[in-house]
Amino acid sequence: MATPPPPGIGNFEGGPPPAAPQPPGTDMTGICFRDQLWLNTYPLDRNLVFDYFALSPFYDWTCNNEQLRMRSIHPLDLSQLSKMTGIEYMLNEVMEPHLFVFRKQKRDGPEKVTPMLTYYILDGSIYQAPQLCNVFAARVSRALYYISKAFTTASSKLEKIGYVDSENENEEVKPAKGTIDFKEVKRVDRILASLQRKLPPAPPPPPFPEGYVPAPASEAEKGPESQQGELQQPAADPIIDQGPAKRMKF
Repeated sequence: MATPPPPGIGNFEGGPPPAAPQPPGTDMTGICFRDQLWLNTYPLDRNLVFDYFALSPFYDWTCNNEQLRMRSIHPLDLSQLSKMTGIEYMLNEVMEPHLFVFRKQKRDGPEKVTPMLTYYILDGSIYQAPQLCNVFAARVSRALYYISKAFTTASSKLEKIGYVDSENENEEVKPAKGTIDFKEVKRVDRILASLQRKLPPAPPPPPFPEGYVPAPASEAEKGPESQQGELQQPAADPIIDQGPAKRMKF
């Protein structure tokens, strides 16, 4: 890369001046510039940092600072820049020799300037600082990416847990005969309770017919042997056996 002559020095051998490169683009955040040969030759301080910045592709050769350099005036002389209008670079922050911050701005008067872009030199490497809206957009996009990834991971794990539970239910050993499965009992109770809530109440029992005499409690408490003896001589049912007069004749 051909470098321009230092400030105050004309063109060598009296040749024509080199053609000025095109102005840099607006978005150049994806590149950086570093000239290790220049860093090994000159110190990086506030007096020479602008000459180093002028070597980078971020530098606009149509700026007012370049006009001051051609007149052998320091390009960051504010007393001279305030009298001009157009594009200029200002050195905002300095932490020698590690950090230098340049601001590109448009000057419309001695006290009226409009900031445009910001550049910084960090340990000899020159970068364009991203705009605030781009920083917010990148942070929001990154946050949405990680949130979406977290939901996807959680969903996959929940599906896996449900699949394992269904397999365990299918492989569940059936209880042996004679044992009570409390889980099944609770399930049946829930079904019966839901049916009871849905069905209408049961009608009242019908009245006892005339002549019906309920059996005494002492007979209900008799053992099976006594009940077998009674079967041999069944007692007359008051409902069925109502006398020979009312029996059907075959």
